[in-house]
Amino acid sequence: MRRHPPRIAAMRDTKAPTAPHRARKRFGQNFLVDRHYILRIVDAIDPRPEQRIVEIGPGQAALTRELLAAMDAHCTTGQAASLDVVEIDRDLVARLTAEFPSDRLLVHEADALEFDFATLAADTKLRIVGNLPYNISTPILFRLCEFEDRISDMTFMLQKEVVMRMVAEPGTEEYGRLSVMLQYRFNMGRLFDVPPGAFQIGRASCRE
Repeated sequence: MRRHPPRIAAMRDTKAPTAPHRARKRFGQNFLVDRHYILRIVDAIDPRPEQRIVEIGPGQAALTRELLAAMDAHCTTGQAASLDVVEIDRDLVARLTAEFPSDRLLVHEADALEFDFATLAADTKLRIVGNLPYNISTPILFRLCEFEDRISDMTFMLQKEVVMRMVAEPGTEEYGRLSVMLQYRFNMGRLFDVPPGAFQIGRASCRE
């Protein structure tokens, strides 16, 4: 989804846990594992090292790794890319902190519905990305509206029905409160569909 000017629409540490992570239903976890679609998302975001990028729900870091790699590709000599992530699952937090050095990945163990994103936007506006769980996607979008003046753009993967409500035209069946709240603040855009086979649900491990 876009506002004027904002918009909204493989390294592994040997200390990182190696056992597969069991996706937790209460967190609405489902993990994107198809690298083709991960790279398409990264291309759409086009991350740069000088930007403050925040990923909500990094999970097993499939998107996180590619975001950092894309940012690294634009780094000048002596420059190092870094990324903020907000993750509620303490097991995944442990995996993230074991795999990535703290100067590369700033891990905030918190509920995105309660996290104060303004604390990350002291010097620059934020670019927020993520694969949002269906069960809390609408509340998260409403929460982020509270920080609209601190946000440059947002790119999310969401259930198709949620996206259709976000971009719905007045007078259509999908048009409602979510459409009004978001379209008042942002320019909205739908990018592309991701098929069910690109995800791994339940007992999951990341494909490299």
